[in-house]
Amino acid sequence: MGGSVPKALISLADDEGNSVTVNVLGLVAWWPAGLDAEIVVRTPFVSGRIGLLLSASDLEHWADALDGLDGGEDIAWMEMSSGPSVFVQLSGERDCPEVVVEDESGSMVTVRVPLVPPDGWIADHRRRLRAVMDHWVLLLAPWGAGAPGCHTATAAARRRAAERERR
Repeated sequence: MGGSVPKALISLADDEGNSVTVNVLGLVAWWPAGLDAEIVVRTPFVSGRIGLLLSASDLEHWADALDGLDGGEDIAWMEMSSGPSVFVQLSGERDCPEVVVEDESGSMVTVRVPLVPPDGWIADHRRRLRAVMDHWVLLLAPWGAGAPGCHTATAAARRRAAERERR
């Protein structure tokens, strides 16, 4: 990812034109602990995007979800939030993995995207998560890094992400 600002937290795509991405767009001006993000779905049939707010805790939950996927489990990410949710089912309805994006609280639309991720995709997503956390998480603390009472939860989240990446 070089010296550029990490943007793509999730990037799942196949060679048939199906993809689901979660892009970090920047800091939320009105919420010092939040990141502005979007979920983008693209298929030959349907495409769309929906806004998403992320916190350091949400990023840590994505790390937990990656652990579950690595262990062969289906996962739900952001399921308990008031915004959209992302589900990854390793054996979907069409006998291949699929990503389900659900927006029950807003548009009430659900999109199911079958796709076969490339080999090494979980390790790739751990690297993506680490890059996003390394760049953005310390910016979320309204008082800045190293200040008295610095956000210890975000530091702990960064350490856990680093440990997961080393696995």
